[in-house]
Amino acid sequence: MTRRRTSAPVLALALALLFLVLGGTSPAQAVGYRYWSFWELTGGKWAYATQGPSTARPSDGDVVGFRFAVSEDSKDAVRPRGDKDFASVCAGTAAQSGKKRVALVVDFGVPADAPSGEKPPAPRTACARVAPDATTAEALASVAKPLRYGSDALLCAISGYPRTGCGEQVSAKGGAGSASAGDRSEPSDDGPSVGLLAGAGAVAVLAGAAVWQARRRRG
Repeated sequence: MTRRRTSAPVLALALALLFLVLGGTSPAQAVGYRYWSFWELTGGKWAYATQGPSTARPSDGDVVGFRFAVSEDSKDAVRPRGDKDFASVCAGTAAQSGKKRVALVVDFGVPADAPSGEKPPAPRTACARVAPDATTAEALASVAKPLRYGSDALLCAISGYPRTGCGEQVSAKGGAGSASAGDRSEPSDDGPSVGLLAGAGAVAVLAGAAVWQARRRRG
């Protein structure tokens, strides 16, 4: 009888700890923003631009990209899809003295990230031949009009897409968090999270310590 009475609170403690760990791992509904992200090709890989397109000045032979999606922040942003090789994009645009060529990759995103009632066009590439001191925004305007900007100079639309909205806050659930996830460059990890495994381990340790303490008291 003593052993049963002692084991019951120990088991209850372990179950309570497990409930707290599992309950704490339930994902909160993330909040993101629907916007055009700006990328630069560095070492053959897309890197989130540290400047805006209106101040960045690409060099001749550079590749820049834009992607429309719902993202929580720059770390969560989805990279542009499609050909990102300068030679391929600008093969049909001859070099010209006093001009520079910039390859642009414009990815309008997936339907799940589109504003209500709109359908994203297919991704496209273009080669801009512009003045040597032209900004990325000027290069983009030369091949993808009309552009639309917000009052804070935020790029809202490329080639008229989307028709409305500009960086609005939306629920990432069902947007970039699900539909766009398959378009990310990094492989996804579908296994249990590190936090869950660590929490389960902590539960096992605490439960074991409780059992040891109970046996010590009986002795």
